[in-house]
Amino acid sequence: MKKTTLGFIAGAVTALTSHAALAGGHGEITVGYFLEWPMPFQFAKVEGMYDEALGAKVNWVSFDTGTAMSAAMASGDVQLSVSQGVPPFVVAASAGQDLQILDVAVSYADNDNCVVAEALEIDKTNAGEVAGKKVAVPLGTAAHYGFLKQMAHFGVDPSGMEIVDMAPAEGAVALEQGAVDMFCGWGGALRRATEFGNVLLTGDEKTELGILVFDVTSGPADWIAENGDMVATFLKVTADANAMWADEANHAKMLPVIAKDAGMDEEATMATIATFTFPTVEEQLSGGWLGGNAQTFMKGVADVFVGAGSIDSALDSYEAAVNTGPLAAAN
Repeated sequence: MKKTTLGFIAGAVTALTSHAALAGGHGEITVGYFLEWPMPFQFAKVEGMYDEALGAKVNWVSFDTGTAMSAAMASGDVQLSVSQGVPPFVVAASAGQDLQILDVAVSYADNDNCVVAEALEIDKTNAGEVAGKKVAVPLGTAAHYGFLKQMAHFGVDPSGMEIVDMAPAEGAVALEQGAVDMFCGWGGALRRATEFGNVLLTGDEKTELGILVFDVTSGPADWIAENGDMVATFLKVTADANAMWADEANHAKMLPVIAKDAGMDEEATMATIATFTFPTVEEQLSGGWLGGNAQTFMKGVADVFVGAGSIDSALDSYEAAVNTGPLAAAN
Protein backbone atom coordinates (compact mmCIF):
# COMPACT_ATOMS: atom_id res chain seq x y z
CA MET A 1 0.00 0.00 0.00
CA LYS A 2 2.76 2.44 0.91
CA LYS A 3 4.57 1.81 -2.35
CA THR A 4 1.49 2.10 -4.52
CA THR A 5 -1.21 4.35 -3.09
CA LEU A 6 0.88 6.57 -0.85
CA GLY A 7 3.82 6.74 -3.22
CA PHE A 8 1.57 7.73 -6.07
CA ILE A 9 -0.19 10.36 -3.99
CA ALA A 10 3.03 11.83 -2.62
CA GLY A 11 4.48 12.11 -6.10
CA ALA A 12 1.27 13.52 -7.53
CA VAL A 13 1.00 16.28 -4.92
CA THR A 14 3.75 18.19 -6.68
CA ALA A 15 1.78 18.01 -9.92
CA LEU A 16 -1.13 20.01 -8.52
CA THR A 17 -0.69 23.19 -10.54
CA SER A 18 -3.06 25.61 -12.20
CA HIS A 19 -4.53 22.81 -14.31
CA ALA A 20 -7.58 22.50 -12.07
CA ALA A 21 -8.17 26.23 -11.90
CA LEU A 22 -7.97 26.44 -15.68
CA ALA A 23 -10.67 23.81 -15.94
CA GLY A 24 -13.01 26.09 -14.02
CA GLY A 25 -11.89 29.12 -15.95
CA HIS A 26 -12.82 27.49 -19.25
CA GLY A 27 -16.35 26.80 -18.10
CA GLU A 28 -15.83 23.13 -17.31
CA ILE A 29 -15.08 21.10 -14.19
CA THR A 30 -14.59 17.38 -13.71
CA VAL A 31 -16.22 15.59 -10.79
CA GLY A 32 -15.58 12.06 -9.56
CA TYR A 33 -18.24 9.66 -8.29
CA PHE A 34 -18.95 5.92 -7.87
CA LEU A 35 -21.10 3.57 -9.93
CA GLU A 36 -23.38 1.18 -8.03
CA TRP A 37 -23.52 3.80 -5.26
CA PRO A 38 -26.95 5.42 -5.78
CA MET A 39 -27.47 8.87 -4.31
CA PRO A 40 -29.93 11.75 -4.87
CA PHE A 41 -27.26 13.96 -6.47
CA GLN A 42 -27.41 11.66 -9.49
CA PHE A 43 -30.90 12.90 -10.30
CA ALA A 44 -29.52 16.44 -10.43
CA LYS A 45 -26.54 15.15 -12.42
CA VAL A 46 -28.68 13.55 -15.12
CA GLU A 47 -31.18 16.40 -15.25
CA GLY A 48 -28.41 18.95 -15.85
CA MET A 49 -29.11 20.85 -12.64
CA TYR A 50 -25.42 21.24 -11.80
CA ASP A 51 -24.59 22.61 -15.25
CA GLU A 52 -27.46 25.07 -15.11
CA ALA A 53 -26.71 26.34 -11.60
CA LEU A 54 -22.96 26.59 -12.19
CA GLY A 55 -23.18 28.03 -15.67
CA ALA A 56 -20.50 25.50 -16.59
CA LYS A 57 -20.28 22.03 -18.04
CA VAL A 58 -19.69 19.30 -15.46
CA ASN A 59 -17.79 16.27 -16.72
CA TRP A 60 -18.46 13.22 -14.56
CA VAL A 61 -15.95 10.38 -14.22
CA SER A 62 -16.48 7.18 -12.22
CA PHE A 63 -13.93 5.58 -9.90
CA ASP A 64 -13.55 2.22 -8.15
CA THR A 65 -11.98 3.53 -4.94
CA GLY A 66 -11.50 6.73 -2.97
CA THR A 67 -7.74 6.36 -3.21
CA ALA A 68 -8.02 6.67 -6.99
CA MET A 69 -10.07 9.84 -6.47
CA SER A 70 -7.26 11.30 -4.36
CA ALA A 71 -4.71 10.60 -7.07
CA ALA A 72 -6.91 12.17 -9.75
CA MET A 73 -7.40 15.30 -7.64
CA ALA A 74 -3.65 15.49 -6.99
CA SER A 75 -2.93 15.39 -10.72
CA GLY A 76 -5.47 18.14 -11.40
CA ASP A 77 -7.63 15.89 -13.57
CA VAL A 78 -10.54 16.07 -11.10
CA GLN A 79 -11.70 19.15 -9.21
CA LEU A 80 -14.27 17.62 -6.85
CA SER A 81 -15.08 14.11 -5.68
CA VAL A 82 -18.54 13.17 -4.44
CA SER A 83 -18.79 10.46 -1.79
CA GLN A 84 -15.10 9.93 -1.18
CA GLY A 85 -14.63 7.73 1.88
CA VAL A 86 -13.10 9.36 4.94
CA PRO A 87 -10.26 6.80 5.31
CA PRO A 88 -8.87 7.34 1.76
CA PHE A 89 -9.20 11.08 2.35
CA VAL A 90 -7.21 10.70 5.58
CA VAL A 91 -4.57 8.60 3.82
CA ALA A 92 -4.06 11.34 1.22
CA ALA A 93 -4.08 14.20 3.73
CA SER A 94 -1.63 12.36 5.97
CA ALA A 95 0.70 11.93 3.00
CA GLY A 96 0.74 15.69 2.47
CA GLN A 97 -1.94 16.15 -0.18
CA ASP A 98 -3.73 19.45 0.47
CA LEU A 99 -7.34 18.26 0.23
CA GLN A 100 -10.37 19.61 2.06
CA ILE A 101 -13.69 18.09 3.09
CA LEU A 102 -16.64 20.21 1.99
CA ASP A 103 -19.70 18.29 3.10
CA VAL A 104 -20.98 14.99 4.48
CA ALA A 105 -22.19 13.23 1.36
CA VAL A 106 -23.76 10.19 3.04
CA SER A 107 -23.69 8.10 6.21
CA TYR A 108 -23.99 4.33 5.70
CA ALA A 109 -23.08 2.08 8.62
CA ASP A 110 -24.97 -0.85 7.07
CA ASN A 111 -23.55 -0.46 3.58
CA ASP A 112 -19.85 -0.95 4.24
CA ASN A 113 -18.95 -4.18 5.96
CA CYS A 114 -16.98 -7.42 6.11
CA VAL A 115 -18.43 -10.80 5.11
CA VAL A 116 -17.02 -14.21 6.06
CA ALA A 117 -17.52 -17.17 3.72
CA GLU A 118 -20.62 -19.13 4.68
CA ALA A 119 -18.82 -22.49 4.68
CA LEU A 120 -16.59 -21.34 7.56
CA GLU A 121 -19.63 -20.86 9.84
CA ILE A 122 -18.03 -17.89 11.57
CA ASP A 123 -20.05 -15.09 13.15
CA LYS A 124 -19.55 -12.65 16.04
CA THR A 125 -19.73 -15.49 18.58
CA ASN A 126 -16.60 -17.19 17.20
CA ALA A 127 -15.06 -14.37 15.18
CA GLY A 128 -11.60 -15.17 16.53
CA GLU A 129 -11.51 -18.03 14.05
CA VAL A 130 -10.86 -15.61 11.17
CA ALA A 131 -7.27 -15.40 12.43
CA GLY A 132 -4.90 -16.55 9.72
CA LYS A 133 -7.57 -16.41 7.02
CA LYS A 134 -7.31 -14.77 3.58
CA VAL A 135 -9.25 -11.53 3.21
CA ALA A 136 -9.96 -9.23 0.25
CA VAL A 137 -9.76 -5.58 1.37
CA PRO A 138 -9.46 -2.38 -0.71
CA LEU A 139 -6.55 -0.80 1.17
CA GLY A 140 -6.78 2.76 2.45
CA THR A 141 -10.59 2.86 2.25
CA ALA A 142 -13.49 2.95 4.70
CA ALA A 143 -13.71 -0.82 4.32
CA HIS A 144 -10.05 -1.16 5.33
CA TYR A 145 -10.56 0.99 8.42
CA GLY A 146 -13.69 -0.95 9.36
CA PHE A 147 -11.82 -4.22 8.92
CA LEU A 148 -8.99 -3.11 11.22
CA LYS A 149 -11.42 -1.87 13.88
CA GLN A 150 -13.48 -5.05 13.76
CA MET A 151 -10.39 -7.23 14.04
CA ALA A 152 -9.24 -5.17 17.03
CA HIS A 153 -12.65 -5.62 18.64
CA PHE A 154 -12.47 -9.39 18.21
CA GLY A 155 -8.84 -9.58 19.30
CA VAL A 156 -7.55 -10.76 15.92
CA ASP A 157 -4.10 -9.64 14.74
CA PRO A 158 -4.41 -8.60 11.05
CA SER A 159 -0.67 -9.15 10.56
CA GLY A 160 -1.32 -12.86 10.85
CA MET A 161 -3.88 -12.78 8.03
CA GLU A 162 -3.27 -12.85 4.28
CA ILE A 163 -4.59 -9.48 3.13
CA VAL A 164 -5.19 -9.03 -0.59
CA ASP A 165 -5.75 -5.51 -1.95
CA MET A 166 -8.90 -5.84 -4.10
CA ALA A 167 -11.59 -3.45 -5.25
CA PRO A 168 -14.98 -4.52 -3.83
CA ALA A 169 -16.32 -5.93 -7.11
CA GLU A 170 -13.25 -8.17 -7.47
CA GLY A 171 -13.37 -9.15 -3.80
CA ALA A 172 -17.01 -10.26 -4.04
CA VAL A 173 -16.15 -12.52 -6.98
CA ALA A 174 -13.17 -13.93 -5.09
CA LEU A 175 -15.41 -14.75 -2.11
CA GLU A 176 -17.96 -16.44 -4.36
CA GLN A 177 -15.25 -18.53 -6.01
CA GLY A 178 -13.68 -19.48 -2.71
CA ALA A 179 -10.44 -17.68 -3.51
CA VAL A 180 -10.67 -15.71 -0.25
CA ASP A 181 -12.23 -16.47 3.13
CA MET A 182 -13.43 -12.97 3.87
CA PHE A 183 -14.54 -9.89 1.95
CA CYS A 184 -14.66 -6.26 3.00
CA GLY A 185 -16.35 -3.65 0.81
CA TRP A 186 -19.49 -1.71 0.05
CA GLY A 187 -22.46 -1.17 -2.27
CA GLY A 188 -23.52 -3.71 -4.83
CA ALA A 189 -20.40 -5.79 -4.18
CA LEU A 190 -21.35 -6.08 -0.51
CA ARG A 191 -24.86 -7.21 -1.41
CA ARG A 192 -23.43 -9.89 -3.68
CA ALA A 193 -20.94 -10.99 -1.02
CA THR A 194 -23.71 -11.50 1.55
CA GLU A 195 -25.19 -14.12 -0.77
CA PHE A 196 -22.14 -16.26 0.00
CA GLY A 197 -21.35 -15.34 3.57
CA ASN A 198 -22.24 -13.65 6.85
CA VAL A 199 -21.46 -10.24 8.33
CA LEU A 200 -19.69 -10.23 11.68
CA LEU A 201 -21.34 -7.05 13.00
CA THR A 202 -24.43 -5.08 11.99
CA GLY A 203 -24.30 -1.37 11.23
CA ASP A 204 -25.78 -0.50 14.63
CA GLU A 205 -23.26 -2.74 16.39
CA LYS A 206 -20.39 -1.07 14.53
CA THR A 207 -21.71 2.41 15.37
CA GLU A 208 -21.87 1.48 19.06
CA LEU A 209 -18.18 0.58 18.82
CA GLY A 210 -17.38 3.97 17.30
CA ILE A 211 -16.88 2.61 13.78
CA LEU A 212 -18.51 5.47 11.89
CA VAL A 213 -18.96 5.07 8.16
CA PHE A 214 -19.52 8.17 6.06
CA ASP A 215 -18.38 9.76 2.83
CA VAL A 216 -17.64 13.35 1.95
CA THR A 217 -17.42 15.72 -0.96
CA SER A 218 -13.78 16.76 -1.24
CA GLY A 219 -11.48 18.81 -3.42
CA PRO A 220 -7.98 20.36 -3.64
CA ALA A 221 -7.65 23.28 -1.22
CA ASP A 222 -6.07 25.59 -3.81
CA TRP A 223 -8.88 25.05 -6.31
CA ILE A 224 -11.53 25.50 -3.64
CA ALA A 225 -9.97 28.80 -2.53
CA GLU A 226 -10.01 30.10 -6.10
CA ASN A 227 -13.54 28.88 -6.86
CA GLY A 228 -15.45 29.35 -3.62
CA ASP A 229 -18.68 30.55 -5.21
CA MET A 230 -18.71 27.64 -7.64
CA VAL A 231 -18.12 25.17 -4.83
CA ALA A 232 -20.94 26.68 -2.73
CA THR A 233 -23.30 26.44 -5.71
CA PHE A 234 -22.32 22.82 -6.32
CA LEU A 235 -23.00 21.94 -2.68
CA LYS A 236 -26.35 23.76 -2.81
CA VAL A 237 -27.49 21.65 -5.78
CA THR A 238 -26.47 18.51 -3.89
CA ALA A 239 -28.34 19.61 -0.76
CA ASP A 240 -31.45 20.42 -2.81
CA ALA A 241 -31.35 16.95 -4.40
CA ASN A 242 -31.07 15.38 -0.95
CA ALA A 243 -34.06 17.43 0.22
CA MET A 244 -36.03 16.26 -2.80
CA TRP A 245 -35.30 12.63 -1.97
CA ALA A 246 -36.27 13.18 1.67
CA ASP A 247 -39.83 13.74 0.42
CA GLU A 248 -41.09 10.27 -0.50
CA ALA A 249 -43.51 11.84 -2.97
CA ASN A 250 -40.48 12.38 -5.23
CA HIS A 251 -39.24 8.78 -5.16
CA ALA A 252 -41.27 7.62 -8.15
CA LYS A 253 -39.78 10.39 -10.25
CA MET A 254 -36.22 10.19 -8.97
CA LEU A 255 -35.64 6.46 -8.49
CA PRO A 256 -35.60 5.38 -12.18
CA VAL A 257 -33.15 8.17 -13.04
CA ILE A 258 -30.84 7.42 -10.13
CA ALA A 259 -30.93 3.67 -10.83
CA LYS A 260 -30.02 4.06 -14.48
CA ASP A 261 -27.17 6.44 -13.70
CA ALA A 262 -25.85 4.11 -10.98
CA GLY A 263 -25.89 1.16 -13.38
CA MET A 264 -28.40 -0.77 -11.23
CA ASP A 265 -31.98 -1.98 -11.41
CA GLU A 266 -34.58 -0.10 -9.40
CA GLU A 267 -35.06 -2.82 -6.78
CA ALA A 268 -31.35 -3.00 -5.98
CA THR A 269 -31.11 0.80 -6.01
CA MET A 270 -33.90 1.17 -3.48
CA ALA A 271 -32.45 -1.60 -1.31
CA THR A 272 -29.11 0.22 -1.25
CA ILE A 273 -30.27 3.79 -0.83
CA ALA A 274 -32.63 2.72 1.97
CA THR A 275 -29.54 2.01 4.08
CA PHE A 276 -28.19 5.53 3.48
CA THR A 277 -28.68 8.67 5.56
CA PHE A 278 -28.20 12.11 4.01
CA PRO A 279 -27.68 14.70 6.78
CA THR A 280 -29.17 18.14 6.20
CA VAL A 281 -26.86 21.11 5.81
CA GLU A 282 -27.73 22.22 9.34
CA GLU A 283 -26.84 18.78 10.68
CA GLN A 284 -23.59 18.72 8.72
CA LEU A 285 -22.51 22.06 10.17
CA SER A 286 -23.29 20.95 13.72
CA GLY A 287 -20.77 19.72 16.25
CA GLY A 288 -21.82 16.15 15.61
CA TRP A 289 -20.40 16.32 12.10
CA LEU A 290 -18.19 18.99 10.50
CA GLY A 291 -18.39 21.26 13.53
CA GLY A 292 -15.83 19.13 15.36
CA ASN A 293 -16.61 15.43 15.54
CA ALA A 294 -15.49 14.65 11.98
CA GLN A 295 -12.06 16.15 12.64
CA THR A 296 -11.66 14.09 15.80
CA PHE A 297 -12.81 10.97 13.97
CA MET A 298 -10.26 11.54 11.18
CA LYS A 299 -7.47 11.74 13.74
CA GLY A 300 -8.66 8.42 15.14
CA VAL A 301 -8.68 6.85 11.67
CA ALA A 302 -5.16 8.10 11.00
CA ASP A 303 -3.85 6.78 14.31
CA VAL A 304 -5.35 3.35 13.59
CA PHE A 305 -3.67 3.28 10.17
CA VAL A 306 -0.33 4.29 11.70
CA GLY A 307 -0.67 1.56 14.29
CA ALA A 308 -1.41 -0.97 11.55
CA GLY A 309 1.62 0.17 9.55
CA SER A 310 -0.59 1.28 6.65
CA ILE A 311 0.69 4.87 6.69
CA ASP A 312 3.93 6.30 8.03
CA SER A 313 2.51 9.06 10.19
CA ALA A 314 -0.60 11.05 11.07
CA LEU A 315 -1.11 14.81 11.18
CA ASP A 316 -1.24 16.42 14.59
CA SER A 317 -4.71 17.69 13.72
CA TYR A 318 -7.17 17.43 10.83
CA GLU A 319 -8.91 20.72 11.56
CA ALA A 320 -7.46 22.35 8.43
CA ALA A 321 -8.71 19.43 6.33
CA VAL A 322 -12.31 20.58 6.78
CA ASN A 323 -13.61 23.74 5.09
CA THR A 324 -17.19 24.56 6.04
CA GLY A 325 -17.16 27.98 4.37
CA PRO A 326 -18.74 26.93 1.04
CA LEU A 327 -21.37 24.77 2.79
CA ALA A 328 -22.29 27.63 5.13
CA ALA A 329 -22.62 29.88 2.09
CA ALA A 330 -24.81 27.27 0.39
CA ASN A 331 -27.03 27.30 3.45
